[in-house]
This record gives sequence, structure tokens and C-alpha cells, in this order.
Amino acid sequence: MCGRYATTRSNADLTRLFEAVDVAEPLRASWNVAPTDPVPLIRMSKEHEGRVLDTARWGLVPHWAKDLKVGARMINARAETVAELRSFAPSFAKRRCLVPADGWFEWVRDGKEKQAFYMTPADGSPLAFAGLWSAWGPESVLTCSVVTTAAVGGLTRVHDRMPLVLPPERWADWLAGGGEPERLLRPLSERELEAIEIRPVGPTVGNVRNNGPELIEVDPQVTLF
Repeated sequence: MCGRYATTRSNADLTRLFEAVDVAEPLRASWNVAPTDPVPLIRMSKEHEGRVLDTARWGLVPHWAKDLKVGARMINARAETVAELRSFAPSFAKRRCLVPADGWFEWVRDGKEKQAFYMTPADGSPLAFAGLWSAWGPESVLTCSVVTTAAVGGLTRVHDRMPLVLPPERWADWLAGGGEPERLLRPLSERELEAIEIRPVGPTVGNVRNNGPELIEVDPQVTLF
């Protein structure tokens, strides 16, 4: 967790939502984002004196890593250790970002079978995952990770972890750098998470080659818990 998610909004939508300058590549809607895929993020830019919409490779690669392959194992950063681990601490201190998403996927195992679930705001509003970014190599390849935390409330029925979701009133503090880790890393409350719908979906999302809006449609053959 979190190993798959959906992000389908356009450059124009995201720059408007996050009040950012667009410096990203043209975005393609994806209902099945997988590790090492290019993804949108919002970060602070000294050059533009504020927020920018940028594109990064999902899977943070520290500057000292020998190659980009390291990133495939670093798509997530645990909130409990992100401020301390050598791989993530520098980015947590100075290079935090927001990762726009529509929702994320998890799988629940029942014997030999696995059922996929999609977590998304019931009203269709966007999500902002807490993220970290780093630039790697002579070409300054931008890479990123999603910060995860212990699951809360009804989400524990699906997985013991969840992305650290940040409401709009916390975006500025997260992007600013510095700050008290305990305050920055607190998860949403159970009441706030009641707005997240847990949606059973079909098995085709398990194949990274599948990508389309049908992946997030409710599977009517599955009873939710």
C-alpha cells in the first residue's frame, strides 16, 4: 500500500484546483497508475515563486542511488519513519509535494482469491496524497513517493495502511517544508474518512496493461463485507 491508484484530471484542472503554474508534461488520464509510471505532483518552485504542477516518476530515487531501479521499491514512505530514514528524511524536510488522485486500490485476500477495492470520495471530489520528491542524476530526473499511515475507521477492513490524505487547509503547511512532524503527519479523523467510499471492483485492475474507467466501476456480483 499504496501500489495502484487513479489520477485522471487534466493539466488545466489541476493547475486551477491547486493554484499552480503548469510546468508538467501533458497529462494522460490513468485509472491504473503503477510503480515507475509518470504521475502529476504539486511542489514549490523558487523559479516560479510558488506552486507548480510537475510530472515525476513514481518511486523516489535518492540522489546517492546508483540507478533508477531503486525507485520501484520506494513508491511509499511510512509516516512513522519518514522523518528519520536516510532515503526519505531529506525530502521530508525540504521537498514535500502533493500527489493528486481520484482514488486508490487495495486487495483483500479470501483464501486463494483476492478481491479488489477502490477507495474514492463518494462525491467525486479530488484527493491530495502527501508526497515527497527528489531529483536524481545529471539530468535531474524527478521522482516521488506517497506517504502512507495506519488505516483508520472503516478503511481497516480493506488494509492496515492507507495514503496520508491531506485536506486543502493543510496543503500550504505540507508544501512549506520544516514544521513539526507529528502535526504534519496526522491522519484524517474517522469522521473525515466517512466521505471515502469503499467500492468493490472487478479483477481486471490487477493487470497493469488494463486502463480505463471501467476499472473503477462497482462489481455488482460482490457484497461489501
